[in-house]
Formats: sequence, C-alpha cells, structure tokens
Amino acid sequence: MVLVALFGLPSLILRLGGIHPDPLIGSAIHGIGILSAAFLLTWGAETAEIDLGQGLAIAIIAFIAVLPEYAVDAVLAWKAGADPVVAEQGLAIANLTGGNRLLIGVGWPVVFVIFFYRTKLKELFVDRHRALDMVFLAVATTYVIFIPLRHALTLADSIILITLFFIYLYFISKVESEEIELVGPARAMGALPTWRRRAAATTVLIYAAAVIIAAAEPFAEGLVSTGQQFGVSEFFLIQWVAPLASESPEVLVASLLAWRGRHAAGMGALISSKVNQWTLLVGSLPLAFMLSSGDWGITEGLPLNTIQRDEIFLTAAQSAFAIAVFVNLSMNRAESALLFLLFATQLFITYEPARVLYGVGYLVLCAVLLFLHRRAVPSLLRDAVAVARGELTEAEQPPGRFASPPHRD
Repeated sequence: MVLVALFGLPSLILRLGGIHPDPLIGSAIHGIGILSAAFLLTWGAETAEIDLGQGLAIAIIAFIAVLPEYAVDAVLAWKAGADPVVAEQGLAIANLTGGNRLLIGVGWPVVFVIFFYRTKLKELFVDRHRALDMVFLAVATTYVIFIPLRHALTLADSIILITLFFIYLYFISKVESEEIELVGPARAMGALPTWRRRAAATTVLIYAAAVIIAAAEPFAEGLVSTGQQFGVSEFFLIQWVAPLASESPEVLVASLLAWRGRHAAGMGALISSKVNQWTLLVGSLPLAFMLSSGDWGITEGLPLNTIQRDEIFLTAAQSAFAIAVFVNLSMNRAESALLFLLFATQLFITYEPARVLYGVGYLVLCAVLLFLHRRAVPSLLRDAVAVARGELTEAEQPPGRFASPPHRD
C-alpha cells in the first residue's frame, strides 16, 4: 500500500509546489497519480464497509471518485462567473455532459464485459437495495430533462438537487452489510483492531481523495494543451478529453471490484456515482457561478445557450434509457452493447440537430424497455420503499435472482 501511495506523491508535490512541467509529461505524472489513488480508494472503501455497511460505503466511494469531476467543473463554472465570454463557451456544461455520458456509455458496459469474461453469464444482476438508487436517479433525471426549457441553471436548481442528494445519502446509509470477505491489502487493514482499522481506512481514503483532487485538473489541462496543438476545438476537448481524467477513478474502481467477483458492488458504485453527478454536481454549478459573479438572484444563474441545452437534453435522455435498462435490476448483453454503441456513434456526428434526434431516440428506447419490463416497476418501487424504511438488508436478498453469481477463479 505504501508503494502504491508513493506513485501519487509526485502529483501532490507538483500541485503544492506550483510546478508546471511540460503538458505531456505532467499528464503522465498526474495520470499515474490518479491510477494509484483509485487502487487506494478501493482498498480503503472495502475496509470501511465493515463499519459503515456496504450501502453507505459504496456511496462514499462514489462521492470520492467523482471529486475530480467536481473540481474541474467548479473551476470552469467559477471562470464563467468571472468572464461572460467563458460563460458563453459553456465549458462547465461540456465537462458535465461529457463526463455523465462517458460514465454510462463506457463505464457500465466495461463492468458488464468484465462480468461476462469472469462468469460467462449473459445477465448481470445488482442487489435489491439498488432499487433506491434507481428511484432517486429517476427523480433527478425527470427534473434535469426539463432544465433545457429554461435558459439558466439557477439557485433554485441548486437547492432542489443538493437537497435530493442528502436525502438519498440518508436513506442509503440505512442499508446494512452482509459479512464481508476481504482480500489483499483490504484484508490486512480489516484484521487490525477496531480503532486502528478505522484510522487506517480513513487515512487511505483522505490521501486518495487528496491525490485525485490535486491530479485531476492539471491532468485535464495537460491533455487539453496537448490536444490544442492539433487544432481540436476547446469545447470538444473539455467535453471528451478532460473527463477521461475525472471519470477514470470511478470506472477503474468499479472495474477492480468487478474483477474481484464483486460485480454487483462494481455496478452499484457506478450507479451511485451517476446519482451523485446528477444531483450534487449539477446543483453545485450555479453556486460556483454565483460565488464568482456575485449575482444571487433566485432566477439568475449559469446561462445556457442552445448547444448547452441540447447537450443537457441528450445526457438526460441517455440517463432515462439507462434507468429503463436497470428497472428490473439487471442488464444483459444486448442492453450493454446498445448503451455503448449509441454513445460511440455520437462522437462522430457533428451535425448540431443530431443531439436532439439522439435524445428522442433514447427516450423512445426508454419507453419500449419500460413497457417490456412493466411488471418490474411495482417491485422496484416496493424494494425502494423497503430500503428507505430500513426493512431490506443485503443479507435478506435471495441469492439466485438478485445477487451477482459467483465468478470463475
């Protein structure tokens, strides 16, 4: 663990010392730092499950893993508040929408591919307490999909979405954990006496978070600076290159959990990350903008032009389709492939109205899946209510239908 932690130390030294190496070299250093932090994050969070329960521990994983996204977007929103030209460019929305679409379009299929490789099974099930995540994600998506009807993200949006996040965090903390079988460094920490175990897990999580925060922005800026040499637009780079840094810890953590046979936990971490991003992250953008601009009007906020509104609509529509995929708490090969293919084809279409057409296509597919899985909707809602009341624990979940099957050794 100390050896892995050392790989993140150069990122902290460069950031704290205000050292700016060549963009390509800096990106490599900070990229390695993010990679090391992701491993530490996995070990620390797995150990924390002993004391916190899996539901809250996974929520904490998701929160820490999306800190790079918060850091980059907060900086961009702050700059937009100070400069109307930057606000018109919509870089904060570019990073937000790109990161969210990468998470679902790449992260979810990657976890399924690892699951399929390890088990040769064609359908991945998540635990029943994920019903609560899906309900909160559905509420947030329904709210966000109507934001493009307005011309700004406002303080009212911040209040509603951030409140929704804390309500979600309160209910998910009620999920009790089953007995956990730790391996590797997490097992070593888990074997420590209670106070030492908690201190070790807390230290590891804090250090991993510090490395991620220190490395994310310079890594993204280094990638952007390198890409600009090839004449690529700044909006495109912020939307698709920068999120490679900010989203990589989330996808890597989930992939490591899936590789260890904890497929449901890995997918659960990504689902929880999506809830984080669609509530706390979206809600934080108007706050950063208004802190910078000094305008605290309830109806004023981060301005949205036509392109930005289309991007938000498309991202919310993708989220709606993803919810429909998991409404029966499972994902099969066809659904995983469709998530990836619909995402991948967007990258090569520059025609502006295509965003709206793709968004409509996602909503049509969402309606089709909801109709096909219509019998699963009442069950999902019942499970969500049971989790919120603390009546459904992981130990009570029936193993063949909802839990992930055992993986191959």
